[in-house]
Amino acid sequence: MLNTGTNAAMAEAVAEGARAAGADVRVRLVEEIAPRAAIESNDAWKRFVDAHADAPKASLDDLEWADGVIFGTPTRYGNIAAPLKAFIDTTGGLWFAGKLANKVYAGFTSAQNVHGGQEATLLALYNSVHHFGGILVSPGYTDPVVFETGGNPYGPSVTAGKGGPTEQDLAHARYLGRRVAQTATKLAG
Repeated sequence: MLNTGTNAAMAEAVAEGARAAGADVRVRLVEEIAPRAAIESNDAWKRFVDAHADAPKASLDDLEWADGVIFGTPTRYGNIAAPLKAFIDTTGGLWFAGKLANKVYAGFTSAQNVHGGQEATLLALYNSVHHFGGILVSPGYTDPVVFETGGNPYGPSVTAGKGGPTEQDLAHARYLGRRVAQTATKLAG
């Protein structure tokens, strides 16, 4: 996954919003699966991977622990990136045991250009949520911040080719984190 920090910045903003709503939060990266030669071919990607080599990685225990899960992924041809897909593909045991059902889920994404497949990526991500029996909590048009970032009701999406997330993008991410945390708290009782 060509990760140069855009989604990591968005994940931190999501976490900030969730914490502000009183949630305990875990921010995790999925394991990088690209060959080292591919990573070495892009200086920004290499810097990010090397800087986050010791960062906590996503595990099935994290999914079981959480009442709400917000996935972030770069857009890959209108779909989720391979490392996240590979991680989701390991969840069969949790799914079979019903441990992914009745949790709150949402997502965010980024692409290099404005029409890079962000909405398609989020809709593709949400296919797994439906199979989990999850409860999808997108931002919809429930707050003006959604319009300030271009109006994506499916989840925050960043045009990375314009220099990474703007303050409006980060505000949208914080709002999503807060909304998911508040909804998960209501459902957990």
